[in-house]
Amino acid sequence: MKAIKVLQYGLGPIGLEIVEVLLTRPWVQLVGAIEIDKNKVGRDVGDLLDPPRKVGVTVSGKARDVLKRTSPDIVTHATSSYIQTIHSQIVEIVEHGASVVSSAEELSYPFVKHPELSKKIDQQAKEKKVVVLGTGVNPGFMLDTLTVALSGVCQKVNSIRAERVVDASRRRLRLQKKIGAGLSPDEFGRRVAAGKIKHVGLPESVGLIALAMGWKVGEIQERISPVIAESALSSDYIEVPQGAVAGVRQVAKGILAGQELVVLDLRIYLGAQNPHDSILIDGVPPVDMTIRGGVHGDRATPAIIVNSLQKIARLEPGLRTMIDLPPIAPAQSLPEEDRSVMLKTF
Repeated sequence: MKAIKVLQYGLGPIGLEIVEVLLTRPWVQLVGAIEIDKNKVGRDVGDLLDPPRKVGVTVSGKARDVLKRTSPDIVTHATSSYIQTIHSQIVEIVEHGASVVSSAEELSYPFVKHPELSKKIDQQAKEKKVVVLGTGVNPGFMLDTLTVALSGVCQKVNSIRAERVVDASRRRLRLQKKIGAGLSPDEFGRRVAAGKIKHVGLPESVGLIALAMGWKVGEIQERISPVIAESALSSDYIEVPQGAVAGVRQVAKGILAGQELVVLDLRIYLGAQNPHDSILIDGVPPVDMTIRGGVHGDRATPAIIVNSLQKIARLEPGLRTMIDLPPIAPAQSLPEEDRSVMLKTF
């Protein structure tokens, strides 16, 4: 099988983890790495990994030059959550004839908040005959793609409720800050109002589920509230006194004529008890699934990005979503001659 030429754009914690996974795939040829941090530019990307080792790919801060020189088939992208921030990066990548698989949460279903930008990205990708895909764990899989897959056994679906509870004390510092851990309730409220505290992606997941179900929801509501520490808490990075904010609870709802068709409930806070991912489908038959302990987002996001790469060629060009993809797995696709298996009964 011909190797897929991949360039990694963004070398923060998720970007570096993507590189780690890419290097384990024999069907990937890592051809470049792009990063704006001047402390990383000019170094071998392997020097930034843990443990460090030589990879033979030098980090560059000049995206246009690297894209032109390396001509990647696909760019794995992890720079920001927001379409407005990454739009110019996506445009530049597509202009060079490469597909994009990004961890940007708003890109998972950008038609919810940015319909006009989404149309422009879609049109450009079609003209260049490439695919633009946003994926991840939440959004991208746990509360949306997996929900849609489970609904396939239902004759009828009346409503969907999915829940994700995450113990943030086991996650990276950046996420703990993003959820407001350690703040006073008043400061938390001010930062929520300023748009500085929230988990991005719940409305996108609601929209993606509604699309798959054929539901034209009248509105999508989102509520953000603090989880208050009932006793003192701590992580490796943050001390949270009793009465301070331990994290965030966000609930997004897709509503039609007063009926809550989709309810997504996300709770990320330090010391969360019984972390889990659960999906409850009110349908015929009903479906009730729980993953005890939940799926670790910092490990799973790089995995789903890399595992999606071999499936990209099966998609029509344009701005696509995870419900357009066939099921993905970490294994390499089997060649045609190896797909039949002899069953032996003992």
